[in-house]
Amino acid sequence: MNSATPLLQVSDLVIEFSTENGVVRAVDGVSFDVFPNETVGIVGESGCGKTVTGLSLLRLIPSPPGRIVSGQINFLGRDLVTLSDAEIRDIRGHDISMIFQEPMTALNPVFTIGNQMIDVLKRHRGLKRQQARAAAIELLDKVGIPAPADRVDEYPHQLSGGMRQRVMIAMALSCDPKLLIADEPTTALDVTTQAQVLEQINRLQQEFHMAVILITHDLGVVAETCQRAIVMYCGRVVENAPIEQLFAAPQHPYTGGLLHAIPKIRDEKLAELPIIPGRVPDLLHLPAGCRFADRCSRAEQKCRQTAPSLTWSRDGHSAVSCHYPLSIDNG
Repeated sequence: MNSATPLLQVSDLVIEFSTENGVVRAVDGVSFDVFPNETVGIVGESGCGKTVTGLSLLRLIPSPPGRIVSGQINFLGRDLVTLSDAEIRDIRGHDISMIFQEPMTALNPVFTIGNQMIDVLKRHRGLKRQQARAAAIELLDKVGIPAPADRVDEYPHQLSGGMRQRVMIAMALSCDPKLLIADEPTTALDVTTQAQVLEQINRLQQEFHMAVILITHDLGVVAETCQRAIVMYCGRVVENAPIEQLFAAPQHPYTGGLLHAIPKIRDEKLAELPIIPGRVPDLLHLPAGCRFADRCSRAEQKCRQTAPSLTWSRDGHSAVSCHYPLSIDNG
């Protein structure tokens, strides 16, 4: 795929959750690589397993009820799945950081922004309190927070949603990580603030020379920020491709459906929004074959009987999990 050595290699990752009704396999055989300085988008509908995949990279899956059943998460030559709790704590924040989906719940409401940042800086960078405070103010300034010397002493509820998200970015970058995982970083933000937050992440990625995994349901965000996209459906990767190729010539019918459903202006008015028919299958009662078959206009008997494997193209640049990809005339 690439002459460079991957920073992160996820191989055949399987994650299950125990529920009252049985065991749910939320992530089923997921594999992908992330290279240094690369921005990779993980995209899909709610419940497809993308956030669970992101949390697993830092071993943040709540256990019980969740657990990593099998697979490897190789980061700089170490399998994160096999590390002790103490070893993975050293990785968190220092080498891999995460921006969580809802900053109001991720930030502690009873501590000031400064105190929360100072704790991280003292633990991972060994700074004295005054040094850590100065570093926290500098980071807040880097992420575009006005009057950072004043904001550092404020509580999360005193900041707007966009400001809280910038604080989360500052905390995630405080230890100069090699990999940043951003889980829906623009959720619940207005369009202008979304653009500002994404611009901040892009700019800081170049400054800090880090790789980014962007978890989102928004293909527009992926198009603007990522070099590669991983499309997930019902716990599995269905397509993995460079952004230009994904948008120009999607291979999986699900990817094609997602792209077709993006609102467009047609005939000088907003046309009726296309939808993907049907619904995602129940994870407790999964079909034997392709999980998208009941929603796919190209599905044949083979699709309902045999699950397709993720197959890479000859040039090694893209992969699709489909018996009858869109590049093939299915008659």
